[in-house]
Amino acid sequence: MGFSVVQSDPSSWLGRPLPHTPTEKTGVSFRFVKRRKQPSEGKPHARSWLRNKPGQSFQGYPVAILALYGPTDKLATKVAVSIILTDNNEPDFLERWFSDGELDVRSDPAIGEQVMAFLKSHAPRSTVVTDRVIGCPHEEGIDYPDGTSCPECPYWAGRDRFTHERIQ
Repeated sequence: MGFSVVQSDPSSWLGRPLPHTPTEKTGVSFRFVKRRKQPSEGKPHARSWLRNKPGQSFQGYPVAILALYGPTDKLATKVAVSIILTDNNEPDFLERWFSDGELDVRSDPAIGEQVMAFLKSHAPRSTVVTDRVIGCPHEEGIDYPDGTSCPECPYWAGRDRFTHERIQ
């Protein structure tokens, strides 16, 4: 799975694919994105919160983390955004948005605007974004029993959520 580290101004991110390099041990890749100044004219597109341009490095705390979830690896029906204020490893703020039916959250302008407003209100210096759907939108222990697979998302049963490969 890849992550992107981006600057705090979500309205200025650009829609270009990012190069990334997986680590040997985990297969997880990280991408760094540079901050861009907000355009002086026109309203930013709601979907721009998922579009990034390569940059140089981690810019410090607070950090926003955006993760996509869905019933399969192709459809994202949930986006979770957490804000970590310091290096305490626990989210200080967490919000989740869900799409209706078969609408992908990445294509929903209302969700995009809400995510951008949430990010702007917390002014993260860096943001980590998953580059793909990383699991079922239902929460273990809340929506279904701990230690079991989600009955509503058979695609993820026995599958690694980061590589999407079968593990069972």
